Amino acid sequence: GFFQSYAVEVDIKDASNATCLYADWMMRFLITYESNNGDYKSTTLNLSSSVTHNGSVCGNDTQAALVAVQFGEGHSWSINITKNNETYRGDFITLTYNTNDTAVFPDAKRKGPVTVLVKDPAHPVQLNTVFVCHNSFLIEAENVTQIFWNVTLQAFVQNGTVSKKESRCPADAPTSAPTVPPTIANATTASTTTLSPAPTSPPKPVENPDTGNYSLKSGNKTCFLATVGLQLNISQDKPLLININPKTTIADGACGNTTATLKLNDGNSTLIGF
Repeated sequence: GFFQSYAVEVDIKDASNATCLYADWMMRFLITYESNNGDYKSTTLNLSSSVTHNGSVCGNDTQAALVAVQFGEGHSWSINITKNNETYRGDFITLTYNTNDTAVFPDAKRKGPVTVLVKDPAHPVQLNTVFVCHNSFLIEAENVTQIFWNVTLQAFVQNGTVSKKESRCPADAPTSAPTVPPTIANATTASTTTLSPAPTSPPKPVENPDTGNYSLKSGNKTCFLATVGLQLNISQDKPLLININPKTTIADGACGNTTATLKLNDGNSTLIGF
């Protein structure tokens, strides 16, 4: 689930009033900052109901396209997009958050704007194709986690019309069905003149994770409580399942007036945040 946030829609027109860049998405940011007493706290920066997109440009063969939005008390986010002969792709993502915004950073030690620059990890997209990603995906850099979902974006739009051809993100890809090892009924018998490879054992199934009880306190009162078993399904070259062991997992985080953050660290460089 997500905290309250607002969708952003940017429709940039060229000199002939035709759409040249279109983007519609949702995002929010988890930020860790230093408080006045030296502690590090986590906060959530959401988009406000009023978002501007000053500075956004179409781009062309020699100039990058730019999606730039401004929101809240001095916060801004942008992505510049470059193209070659056949594809376009995001280049750099820039987030500037303002710790003078006391609603989000009530006791920040450092005051003023902070800028975080990160390379866009997304793959190139064919021209005249719209990038779509309904499921959430994360980009982490420095003390900020950027979360995006319900993304629709096409740069260098042709003929003023957003394409119906989609390029989906990996997060939207359906989970592949597991390979079923052959049984006696469907296996074929090898010829006596052919060497048959030795049968491989099916992978040992991963057991369900143990249930852990995780909690945070604010003073003497419990402000965050989670009773949950956690398993990570990581899809890289091959699927990898990892169970989080509650016996070796440390709970940390912070509770605020409107948001609470729970961080779980299992001691093996696995960090999960809620």
